[in-house]
Amino acid sequence: MYSLFYYHMKKCISQRDIAKLLGLNVSTVSRALKGLPGVSPELRQKIQEVASEEGYRPNPLAMSLRYGSTRMIGVVVPDLSFNHYAHIVKWIEDEARKNGYMCIVTDSGDKYSSEVECLEQLVNMHVEGIALCLSQDTVDFAHLARLRERQIPLVLFDRMADVGCSTVTINDVKSARQATLHLIDSGARRVAYLGGPNRIKQAALSKHGYLEALRERGMTIRKELVKCGHVSFNSGLSETLDLLSLPEPPDAILADHGMLSIAAFQAIVSRGLRIPEDIAIVGFMSDWVSNMSYPRMTFVKQNLRDIGRKTCKLVLEQIRGNTDVKHVVVNACLNIRESTNTSI
Repeated sequence: MYSLFYYHMKKCISQRDIAKLLGLNVSTVSRALKGLPGVSPELRQKIQEVASEEGYRPNPLAMSLRYGSTRMIGVVVPDLSFNHYAHIVKWIEDEARKNGYMCIVTDSGDKYSSEVECLEQLVNMHVEGIALCLSQDTVDFAHLARLRERQIPLVLFDRMADVGCSTVTINDVKSARQATLHLIDSGARRVAYLGGPNRIKQAALSKHGYLEALRERGMTIRKELVKCGHVSFNSGLSETLDLLSLPEPPDAILADHGMLSIAAFQAIVSRGLRIPEDIAIVGFMSDWVSNMSYPRMTFVKQNLRDIGRKTCKLVLEQIRGNTDVKHVVVNACLNIRESTNTSI
């Protein structure tokens, strides 16, 4: 009916394209497609037929920018390839979709400079709110202050800082204390701690729970058994090997991050040590990772579904005008498996 070959070659057809095809003003096409008055029934039908034939779809981004609402939430994580963060993002997206929002997910690579860049890009894309897990390199929070000055809703999850933002975390002190007490009560006398740098508040809190448990059981605190370094597989591997090389090596290890847990487990096995007969281990991880280890690792299970959903809900609350700063704590629980001695 119309010479439309050129337009068939295009991925999308716009209102301007339809207007050009029919020799009309864009405003006429817009009114017809929106069902507004001022267009005759015959012309409206012709415009709708062309729009249908050519697969016209409204551009939601253009429309949302025009009306000041993009219905998008930005999410920044340190490492999207790590199962822990991928699962949290899954539940953030799930909650967002239920409320008519979509997520733009970015990966900071656990670096401060990349984190700043990710946030700037999300702001430029006009997201309505942001959920952020801080990088372990972040010690300057000026970029977060700028977001607050611009009144952009911001929620920190998994890792937090005292910057006046709402947060969603687990109770790190309680979880680490419970895990350490379990190791001691299972017979361990030299419990080592493997965690992240003290500048990460969650790592500092977890270490505090570990030390609290040692004091509670009257155990000697040995500085050489406390490792607080960079969170990575290679770092966890080398630090665990250092622990195992001590004149009096640990007979148990608490690893407060999933990556460190896996690395510590591998280091122990590489030395030909038996778990838990020679050394027991408790990690912070998910149940499916524990199930893949042999023996299965006793672990602190973090409710990643609740972390994701509650994070998204706080972002949405702020988007809707609730400016109250809230600190949500999601319960974690100790799952006892075969990597700790339960026969004592």
